[in-house]
Amino acid sequence: MTPRERFLTALNNEKPDRLPCQVHGWMQYYLNRYLDGMDWYQAYEKFGMGYAIYVSPDYKFDEKDLAKWQGKRTDLGVDDQGNHLWEEIIETPEGSLHHAGAWNDITPWETEVLIKNEHDFELWNKYSPMPIAADLSRIREARDRIGDKGIVRSHPFSPGQGSPWQSFCTMVGTEEAIMMAMDNPDFLHYALGEILKKTLRVTEMWKGTTADMVETGGGAGSNTVISPNMFKEFCLPYDQKQHAALHEAGVKIVYHLCGGLMQMLDLVAENGADGLETMTPPAMGGDCDLAEATRRVGDKLFFIGGFDQNKGFEKGNPATVKEMVNELHAACPNGGYICSPSDHFFYGDPRNIQAFADAASECYYD
Repeated sequence: MTPRERFLTALNNEKPDRLPCQVHGWMQYYLNRYLDGMDWYQAYEKFGMGYAIYVSPDYKFDEKDLAKWQGKRTDLGVDDQGNHLWEEIIETPEGSLHHAGAWNDITPWETEVLIKNEHDFELWNKYSPMPIAADLSRIREARDRIGDKGIVRSHPFSPGQGSPWQSFCTMVGTEEAIMMAMDNPDFLHYALGEILKKTLRVTEMWKGTTADMVETGGGAGSNTVISPNMFKEFCLPYDQKQHAALHEAGVKIVYHLCGGLMQMLDLVAENGADGLETMTPPAMGGDCDLAEATRRVGDKLFFIGGFDQNKGFEKGNPATVKEMVNELHAACPNGGYICSPSDHFFYGDPRNIQAFADAASECYYD
């Protein structure tokens, strides 16, 4: 099989000739520090892995809508730890919104959320610009460049991450969203519905995309964050509608839970996703037992992830890495599995990544 055939077979929850593998995105910090500034394509080529390239549509907006959402970002300098600080004020016809954040060589983050109350949400809902068209050309270019070497992954149009609940948590803060679920569930359902409407409108523009898969969900839906009952109420019905639209656009769906997921397996199988990631093991703060997940829902979902990059890439050696990959392969004997680190990584000897790719290439299916 070609690398692309191998990936697509796994995405169909079937058994390829041997184990496909990817990384959960190449962080620029790692590329700069360890790989002389390579791009994603070069990094995958270096290690002999199939390509999993993340490219989403570009969007076009009406200038009149942009004029009603004017953001001014201010550089606040560098703190004593070397972090670059910023704040942004967004002016709308009916008031302003404020948020703040920081970044360093490793990653950016927010220190103040954008939405602090119901009024702020209404400003966002009314004035945040909506695309009038989607430009799919970068996805086509990536697909053409990859050829038979891999697949293209995309992210949905959403104000936070992959799905309404995760996006709302990104906008208001996870703890605040959980408290709202208990204290003001009617407003929360309203907000999730408004986010979903925007996503569904834009997903209609995806028709004709050459992306192979889209990532939905998000860590805020993990059972280390919320209960299965909360998931049923505030994730499941919105995910089902979003996933139906994405399937209509012609892409496979992997649902992303980067924490505990064993209590959510049946719910993810019910929400219309084709697969589940990141299968995070207990040593990394998750609860995944890959063999047990395979036994319970492996006939309904493919899996991506499961590899502990802290133990393997950062602290391990090639022999340890090979043993870890072999264990993951054995947990999914019927295929439907792409071996991958369970999260982004920023450190690690490139020899361990090479061992990861080499070990996967030696894991054949019966």
